[in-house]
This record gives sequence, structure tokens and C-alpha cells, in this order.
Amino acid sequence: MISVGTVSQEFPGTISASSAILVDEEGSVLWAFNADTRMPMASTTKIMTALTVLSAGMDLDASVTIPPEAVGVEGSSIYLYEGESLTAGQLLDAVLMESANDAAAALAIAHAGSLDAFASKMNACAASLGLTDTHFMNPHGLSHREHYTTARELSVIARAAMEYPAFRASVSCYKKEIPLCGSEGVRLLINHNKLLKNLEGCIGIKTGYTKDAGRCLVSACTRDGITLYCVTLDAPDDWNDHTALYEWGFSQVERVVLTEAGEQYAVLPVVGAALAGGGAVQSGSVVSTAVKNTDAHAVILLRSHGEIRRELRCPRFLYAPVSAGDVVGCVVYTDADTGTVYAEVPLYACENVPAYQKPGLWQRIKSLFKIK
Repeated sequence: MISVGTVSQEFPGTISASSAILVDEEGSVLWAFNADTRMPMASTTKIMTALTVLSAGMDLDASVTIPPEAVGVEGSSIYLYEGESLTAGQLLDAVLMESANDAAAALAIAHAGSLDAFASKMNACAASLGLTDTHFMNPHGLSHREHYTTARELSVIARAAMEYPAFRASVSCYKKEIPLCGSEGVRLLINHNKLLKNLEGCIGIKTGYTKDAGRCLVSACTRDGITLYCVTLDAPDDWNDHTALYEWGFSQVERVVLTEAGEQYAVLPVVGAALAGGGAVQSGSVVSTAVKNTDAHAVILLRSHGEIRRELRCPRFLYAPVSAGDVVGCVVYTDADTGTVYAEVPLYACENVPAYQKPGLWQRIKSLFKIK
């Protein structure tokens, strides 16, 4: 999916948030308010907790023995017992669905050895995303003056986390059971995100609240093949804020099919190729390969959408050898009115074209005397 968007101040409603942003899945901004102000994020921190372990390839089926440091953690909890065992995946579900601070601590210690070491890994992960206004001190979001982010950068973290199927599955799940300290009983995890049931197309992500941070909410919503992300920080009326922003946001964009997968764009001559029956390309003869694309769509702001122009950018010919799947050019789609580039879609060679190999002495002798 390719998207084009610009910051808009045309949202007709009002929101309760001190900071907010609405973006599409590529990060193009539809609307923003104080989006670069550093603020506490409460339990939306746990999006980065999950991203840190998932991006490191943590085995979610691995058993985790609960350490004493993860028992009795302040705030939301699933009341872990020291020494009990859960899988990393079960702890991840508890972190994202039940917002369990003790589960976040257990997962962090299992991954990094200590809470401080895990916070360092969180900050390294943030740096790898290019974030400069985000800093973590713990895996759960309990208040600390050096624990902060911005609405804009939190939206980047959310989009990155949603690339992982395990994360998407957890934040979109409303109810799940996990074991209770090795007994026949179970812990019931209930997702705190009310938008999953109350907002059409909602697919996650994470709630948060502390006295210092206020109500914080990150959500994602998909309609008609378009996914938007909304972040609000310190928002007393966050459920309604997100609903209003989505209703407006989806009215501003459309999904345009630029090209279908496998469409053939050109047939390019290949120089120095072997002919099907053997021998090199002779003067005036042509060995060629078809050039096709992958599918591409664009999410385009309705008010800025003009005629879409298509420009083929590829060489006049190719040099052998050519392998199927080689990128040999691209198709560029632009807005005829604004010049905005909607997409640069790679073009791929469809077949293998081997290079001509000059025959050796023995091959020439066999050819001369027709020896098989």
C-alpha cells in the first residue's frame, strides 16, 4: 500500500486530548494537534514492550519462570506468583489485553535479565525507528519524569508493532484464558479497548491511564482496504475523540487501484543472450523478456486527487544474463495537477534469459563434424 497525505487543519469537530494525531498506515498525516509535544504515555508504553521482544525474535512458546521482581508490581496486574511458569506468548497477551504491569516486568526480565537492561533495549528499538522525542524507563508505563513520547512518535511505534502477526492477534482479541499458577483454574484476560466492540473496523491497539498521564489511547481502524491510526494523549473523552476522528478521516481518503498484479508493461530486447536453439544474437534478431509488476494501491486525499499519470521508466534494452524477478525498471504514478508522486512500482523480468557462451574448441569440432 502506498499513501499520500498532508497535514490538515480542517477537522470540523473538537477533541478533549492535549495531544493527538491521525495517520494512515504509511504514516502520512491527515490531522495533528500538538503532536510533537513530549508527554507521558502510561500503559501505551506496552506497545514498545511488545515490539522490543518481537523484533528481537523472542520465542513466544518458551516457558518463563516468574521472578520475585515481577510479583506485586503496582497498578494493573494478573497477580502472578513467584516461581509459576507461563509462556512468553501468554505473558504478551496479558501485557496487551489486560495491561498487566507484572506480566510486563516478567517478560522484560526474561528477555533482558533486568528491568533497566530491558529499558535500554526499548530505547535502542526507538532509536532504530528514528525517534528522537521518546525515552523509556520501564516496560509498563508507571510514571517517571524521563519516561515520555509524542503522539507522532507513538504512532510510528504502533505501526511498527502492527507488522507482527502475534501483536495484531493479541490486540484484536477481546477475551482469552491463560493458566492460573499451575492449577485447574484459569485467568481470564479481557481487552480494555472498548473500541473493539463499539467502533466499526477497529483492529486494536492499546489503552493507558495514570494520574500523571491522564487517559491515553492508541487505536487502529480498517475500512474499505484503508487503515488509519489514531493517538490521543491526556484525553478525558478518548473513546469519542477516536470515533470522531475516524469518521472524519475515512471521509477524506479513498483507495485507488493503480495497477493489478502481473500486468505486463513492456517487452525489452536482451543483448548478448543465448538463442533458444543455441548461438548468439545475430544482427537484426531479437531475444526479449516481458516485464511485469506487483500490485499497487494508493490512499489519496480526496480533495487533492487530480488525474493520475503513469510514466514507464526502464532501459531501452537489457544485457544478458537476465533472471526472472530481476528489477529492471519502475512505473511512476503522479498527480497531474500537483506533481505529487503516488507510487513508484518496481518492474520485474518475467523469465530467465541466459547469456551466450562462446563454444570451446571441442564444441566447435563436434559441431563441424556433427558429432553428438
